[in-house]
Amino acid sequence: MTAPLHEPTAEAAPSAAEEAAVAGADAKAVQGRSLGRIAWERLKRDKLALTGGVVVLFLIVVAIFAPLITNIVGQDPDVYHEDLIDPLFGTPRGSLGGISGDHWFGVEPVNGRDIFARIVHGARISLLVGFLSAVVAVIIGTVLGVLAGFFGGWVDALISRVMDGLLAFPQLLFIIALVSVMPNEMLGLSGTGVRLFVMILVIGFFGWPYIGRVVRGQTLSMREREYVEAARSLGAGRFYILFKELLPNLVAPIIVYTTMMIPTNILTEAALSFLGVGVKPPTSSWGQMLSSAIDYYQSDPMYMVIPGLAIFITVLAFNLFGDGVRDALDPKGSR
Repeated sequence: MTAPLHEPTAEAAPSAAEEAAVAGADAKAVQGRSLGRIAWERLKRDKLALTGGVVVLFLIVVAIFAPLITNIVGQDPDVYHEDLIDPLFGTPRGSLGGISGDHWFGVEPVNGRDIFARIVHGARISLLVGFLSAVVAVIIGTVLGVLAGFFGGWVDALISRVMDGLLAFPQLLFIIALVSVMPNEMLGLSGTGVRLFVMILVIGFFGWPYIGRVVRGQTLSMREREYVEAARSLGAGRFYILFKELLPNLVAPIIVYTTMMIPTNILTEAALSFLGVGVKPPTSSWGQMLSSAIDYYQSDPMYMVIPGLAIFITVLAFNLFGDGVRDALDPKGSR
């Protein structure tokens, strides 16, 4: 018997390093990703949203540390610098509204207060009203929206009619009338504190129907899902289903709508201060600065441009970030 022309050769056994690499590749291939990680990866790809988020974070830090920032630059928002004002025209000396190394954004006409310090302190008022009124609206809207969508019937009809009535109500006029008749002292607060408290409550109260409608619609669709029916079949009570099954799945739309509600509230606060029913001097506010700048927009245009840019940049940053969060949390999105 002759030997085979080609004898089979023994294959080399894979090394331990190769086996570990293959095992690692397989593990990586089957590794799951949480919804939060998927949303973060989507958000990272949206450069505009990330830019807006960075600006929002920067504004929050500025608002929190406003006194420290103004102390570092050596300016006080309430100190007058009348020596920097032209006594004849009442406008700042120099060009561009008195911008200099000491006064980065110039000074106000007539009194010479530092605009940079007042812009920094004004950020506290705008962000405080924007955030807290959004919290009030989210709490009321989430509770009533879930109740309307889950229970249905007369509960849904009653809450829906209340929403319709509030959406048709002239919010701005009501706030103007209410703030105008509020006492200077209330609940241990006085002056600006009373006005801030009233603005936060009223803006939040009139804002909850918007998020309430969103939550109601989501609840109506979720209450018939398989996991809710499975919980019912296992004997789960209504409140268990509400808090354990429905509310966790409503977090994403609530977060998205909150990020888009805050800039609207900031604009409302600026409008109220512009109309003279927001915070009162000497407390600084962007809307109040715009209102004061009307008389000087020709002789000192920078006094109007700077607070206007502050409002524009803040609202734009929140809107860009809110759009990015909405796209990142959308399970059907492709971004």
